[in-house]
Amino acid sequence: MEDLQANIRSLKGVGPKKEQRFLKLNIETLEDLLYHFPRGYEDRREIKKIREVEEGEKTSLELQVHPLKTRRAFGKGPSLLQLVGKDDTGSMVITFFNQPYLSQRITPGTKMRIYGEVKRGPRGLETANPDFILLGDKGENSWQEIFPIYPLTKDVSHKELVKLIRMLLKGIKERAEENFENLPNPLIEENKLCRRRMALEHIHFPQKAKGLKVAKYRLVYEEFFFLMITLNFKKAKVLEQQGTPLQGGKEVQNYLETLPFQATEAQKTVIGEILGDLKGSAPMSRLVQGDVGSGKTVVAMAALVAAAAGNTQGAMMAPTEILAKQHYKTLSHFLEPLGISIGLLTGSLTPKKKKRMQEEIRRGTIDVVVGTHAVIGDKVEFRNLSLVITDEQHRFGVRQRKTLSGKGKNPHVLVMSATPIPRTLAYILYGDLEVSVIDQMPKGRKPVKTQAAEMKGRDRVYEQIKEELNKGRQAYVVCPLIEESETLDLNAAMDLQEQLQGNMLKDYKVGLLHGKMSYIEKEQIMKDFTDGKIQVLVSTTVVEVGVDVPNATVMVIENAERFGLAQLHQLRGRIGRGQHQSYCYLLHQKVKEPTRRRLEIMEQSHDGFEISQKDLEIRGPGELFGLRQHGIYNLKIANFFQHQKILQKVQQDVKKILLEDPGLELEKNRKLRGIIDQKLQRYRD
Repeated sequence: MEDLQANIRSLKGVGPKKEQRFLKLNIETLEDLLYHFPRGYEDRREIKKIREVEEGEKTSLELQVHPLKTRRAFGKGPSLLQLVGKDDTGSMVITFFNQPYLSQRITPGTKMRIYGEVKRGPRGLETANPDFILLGDKGENSWQEIFPIYPLTKDVSHKELVKLIRMLLKGIKERAEENFENLPNPLIEENKLCRRRMALEHIHFPQKAKGLKVAKYRLVYEEFFFLMITLNFKKAKVLEQQGTPLQGGKEVQNYLETLPFQATEAQKTVIGEILGDLKGSAPMSRLVQGDVGSGKTVVAMAALVAAAAGNTQGAMMAPTEILAKQHYKTLSHFLEPLGISIGLLTGSLTPKKKKRMQEEIRRGTIDVVVGTHAVIGDKVEFRNLSLVITDEQHRFGVRQRKTLSGKGKNPHVLVMSATPIPRTLAYILYGDLEVSVIDQMPKGRKPVKTQAAEMKGRDRVYEQIKEELNKGRQAYVVCPLIEESETLDLNAAMDLQEQLQGNMLKDYKVGLLHGKMSYIEKEQIMKDFTDGKIQVLVSTTVVEVGVDVPNATVMVIENAERFGLAQLHQLRGRIGRGQHQSYCYLLHQKVKEPTRRRLEIMEQSHDGFEISQKDLEIRGPGELFGLRQHGIYNLKIANFFQHQKILQKVQQDVKKILLEDPGLELEKNRKLRGIIDQKLQRYRD
């Protein structure tokens, strides 16, 4: 049996073309294939009689075959093998396409068990291409009563997947149990877990419901265990490093007193947590999450003030040039009066300006550098980088954040996210980071009035928008999200802009903003929108972050049913930033549950943390928080809500192991350490 980290191509029958198909399912190694779990199961245990079957039902039947009829294909048409199956309650027609050889196996009088969808045709009940076994045949024992249903992609068939998984499981049986096991024996015994081999066999091809339950329990525990121990191990490694202690309490207090508004108590609390980290010998590693408009930038600036007070440099990286430019303006406005120099480094700078900025960063005449990915360019060298801040952290890969940190010597790291996650879940997902939450909004913010409306009421919604435009206000219109394709989404935005400008909003200037525009084009569009030259801005989801126009009081999201709750909330956060009442309209096609429930939540709640919680309950965690980008892996079988008791037990077990052996250096933990190192290496972006 080959190593489970071997490429999927090491399996017989998998060549380069098939390898590419499997990559679409995130199957790269043999272990990936083993852990490509069924998304559900068909229960084939109950054998029904023909008269009990309902039309459209998928069911199991035991039938005796009566005279066959084979028809050869005409031209390129399919060949047909038809037979009549009977039991003591009736008969039905069974058709097999393109399998004429079956006429040699299935002869009159043969007894067979079939599973398929039963429909009503001209000759009564019928089924086509059912799964089957011949009773009394040597293959009878291969009948899978609880049948796995796998996630698939184009050109990867269910039959092919089952065949390869069976082949792999057969090879695993040749391994010694202790060599294949990946959990420590004391944990297996204490938690009454089945062995890994048994769990994988029963999760794919369960014989009984109890075996499936036992297998799932083991695999949920295993998945949580490796997630938690890897995150906590990473965190322990960070704490072993030597950082640059920063003492900037007095300067930060002075900065807060210069603000033209009073910082919220939540902001003050988080700033206190950050200052406490910065004073320590180990580098800070902290996540600050807060709702849209909660004032995360005020907190980030406090950290940058502390860095400057220690005669060191800080860097702030944003995912888009629009957002980087906005941060640059904000930081310049508040920090330059304090004697802190701010520099902007983006890809759109001319070579001459870029070279000059790089030289100032290298000499240390720039205290704080704000920029996009350009900040992590090879030619960017800092004199003394002590603090790294990434905004909208989920938009950056692990390698990008690591590269920025590599510009300094174990700098303090602060990551910010406007995608709120329930606090308890944040501690789990970001186990290698301390978590701070800004759970309070600045005074004076009016909740955005949100209304979901079917597309048939679209004209009425746009009449309401005109009322706001006639008051001198402005509006965003976000085009439908077609798919993860810039080209298709761009086409949708262009069509929508032309439609609105030529019809419903012909008396107003309608602009267009999309991701394929150059930075200069985006800047000009946003300047015209900010200056009021554009009344309505049609946009793709590029408007989700970085656009701040207080006079914009309307947000229309077309085909809102295509968006997730978190993204709808992010988009809505673009309005409600001024003194006037704001309105968000969620235009949608006729929808069913759970989509209707999502839209109702948006109407009822303005709390990003509550919305995030509901989103998780409806959709499940899945890849919602990009665990692959976080540097570990995506949950495949465990669920943070359904399996909370298992998770709590895992947390206790992990804490106990790391308390005794923080570096996993003891002999009994060396195998565990090897598995963790392997996971970190593979998912290091």
